[in-house]
Amino acid sequence: MSSDHYFSASPRSKSSTRTIRVRLAGRDIDLVTAGGVFSPEHLDQGTSVLLDTVPTPPPTGHLLDLGAGWGPIGLALALQAPDATVWAVDVNERALELVRANAARLGLSNVNAVEPGDVPADIRFDTIWSNPPIRVGKQELHAMLSQWLPRLADDATAWLVVAKHLGAESLQRWLGDELGLEVERAETSKGFRVLAAGRPID
Repeated sequence: MSSDHYFSASPRSKSSTRTIRVRLAGRDIDLVTAGGVFSPEHLDQGTSVLLDTVPTPPPTGHLLDLGAGWGPIGLALALQAPDATVWAVDVNERALELVRANAARLGLSNVNAVEPGDVPADIRFDTIWSNPPIRVGKQELHAMLSQWLPRLADDATAWLVVAKHLGAESLQRWLGDELGLEVERAETSKGFRVLAAGRPID
């Protein structure tokens, strides 16, 4: 039995690529997925709830898909904001290869699918969209969010989708108490909560 997780850096399981049809940014499109990444068979419900909730992204600037997987969130950002630079960040090398392949398939030249350390340190993000990897454990999750959410631009918002039974309420409190963000529950649907987090306005 493989010990791979979707957050493994180098999955050892067979890639077994496949093509699935999904709806992103109002379009039905065919994209490539593979084993060893998150939700390879379909667009997972949490991501679907997030994409149905978020407003149109800023048309320019730097936009972050944190925990990109095979790319549905980052690709949706890029399709809606072709003049922006989208950073699709993941630790899973196979996932990043799939994001690049899917961006090329869609003719998108504004997607950078990279590991966390490859994002320039001085970049501030005009929005962050994420279905964060809750199952990495609370310590790793908090470390990841502590690294990226403080890089929001002053008037920007991060949108996170979390299953209610996997700690959405405690995460909402933590974002406020530990990161000092103003957090609202933007949506509750199908067992998920979408949290909108931003810097407090003075």
